[in-house]
Amino acid sequence: MPHACLLTVDLKVRESQSLKAKRTVIRHLVEGARSKFSVAAAETGYQDQWQRSELGFAAVSGTSHHVDDVLDAVERYIWSHPEVEVVSMVRTWIDAEH
Repeated sequence: MPHACLLTVDLKVRESQSLKAKRTVIRHLVEGARSKFSVAAAETGYQDQWQRSELGFAAVSGTSHHVDDVLDAVERYIWSHPEVEVVSMVRTWIDAEH
């Protein structure tokens, strides 16, 4: 049975002075997470605010332990970027109905 989880990250991009500057930072985070951790990733909220962003990441695996490991790595990756301030991170497990 597959295991799937969503990670929602609410961020502040304090140094950003424009949407263009914010999108540069967000693009780096989203594309970096996709390539490093093979997760689905997108900006999911606050697209019109230049110092705020919500990112969504999704991971699917045959084991819940592997999903946790992948999303733990994504969290560390986000926290390692000093240009963003993490407001919150929430994991939501998706139950598979057969």
